[in-house]
Amino acid sequence: MSFQNHNERREAAEAAKKAMLEKFKNKPAIDPKVAAERAEAAKAREAKRIEAEERRKARVEAEKLERMLAAEAKAKEEEERLKREAEEAEAKAKADAEAEEIRAYELKARRDLKYAARKARQK
Repeated sequence: MSFQNHNERREAAEAAKKAMLEKFKNKPAIDPKVAAERAEAAKAREAKRIEAEERRKARVEAEKLERMLAAEAKAKEEEERLKREAEEAEAKAKADAEAEEIRAYELKARRDLKYAARKARQK
């Protein structure tokens, strides 16, 4: 094994520090043309993103409106169906009441005829 003396270790530490400082030194400035092109590209991407977001919002609003109209139409249809069923039930109840009244009248007429026939036989 080789043992490093104090000076060798210090030099190695200084070399490591120097390498780290070189790594973080300012890099050369970017060409203004390239920077302008990158800025334009970023603006174009941002504009495209904003446009897509607006299209998405418009689509969501349209879908929301469509669902609301469909729900209103369904509610109206349901209301009309219930109204129609109520009218049919009322008409059926009225027809049943009339049929019962007719049946009661016919039974009474039969009974009256029977009584009249019996009375005619007794005389």
